[in-house]
Amino acid sequence: KTDYPTETQEVDTSINALAEFGIMLADLQTEDLPRHEARFREMLREETIQGVAMFRAQLDREQKEISDKIDTINRSLKQIEYNPGTFIRLVQDIAQDVEIREFRQDMKQLLSHSMDEELYTEEKFLQVKAIIDRLNGREGFSDQDRRWTRKVTDVRNWFLFSASERWLEDDNEREFYSDTAGKSGGQKEKLAYTILASALAYQFGLEWGNARSRSFRFVVIDEAFGRGSDESTRYALELFRKLNLQLLIVTPLQKIHIIEDYINAVHYVHNEGGKRSVLSNLSVEEYQARKKEFQAIPAGTNTP
Repeated sequence: KTDYPTETQEVDTSINALAEFGIMLADLQTEDLPRHEARFREMLREETIQGVAMFRAQLDREQKEISDKIDTINRSLKQIEYNPGTFIRLVQDIAQDVEIREFRQDMKQLLSHSMDEELYTEEKFLQVKAIIDRLNGREGFSDQDRRWTRKVTDVRNWFLFSASERWLEDDNEREFYSDTAGKSGGQKEKLAYTILASALAYQFGLEWGNARSRSFRFVVIDEAFGRGSDESTRYALELFRKLNLQLLIVTPLQKIHIIEDYINAVHYVHNEGGKRSVLSNLSVEEYQARKKEFQAIPAGTNTP
């Protein structure tokens, strides 16, 4: 009772309790716990630990895949002149978030062992159980654990990305963008469009200067260029033209004077009173001709 108080709490220490202790002994002998201990180790090895190892290997593959994609995108970025004589390179660092760091450390410790330490012990089992319980959602902590699981198992959260503007001539750094704070709207857009163009090149398998007519390269950009500067809009369209992308641009009319130099057709949507939408399809030549006609009408004249 001193050594196993929980198991013997309902049995007293009198000689009359000897029969109950005898029943306990018989149960232990019948259950043959040493034999089950061997089975426990086997299941821990073949199912639980190996499952965790496969899970960690999958996360590691996803981490490497992201790194490989960044390397590929950086090769495209080097072909884009960001400013005269410069290009952009994406820089990836390991995120220092506490929860992510602890999760990765727990996974590493779980699957590591020294010459003096067995990998398949009850202690290891309890470590696995603690992680699995949290991934499944513990009672009373389901919402908190769900948020934690989404965070630590999404490998994209393992990275912290920055951008380095470098000189083409010697690869020295001109400016470092750890975030877009302190940058103007035009500068933020220019950086975003540069990375977007290189990501599209990666996604479609495009090569700069290679206008492969049979490759798929259709892109829809919604709410495009509405708040950006004329300079950043023109910069983005030049990038997309170099990639020979087929663009469908959904944009307010205020940027049409720039966009019309890069398009073949205009689809004008008008909704009078919010009750009836009308779509007018014009070639860019027809649009420009109508614009000249409209501009030639004296101010104040009623037009249909």
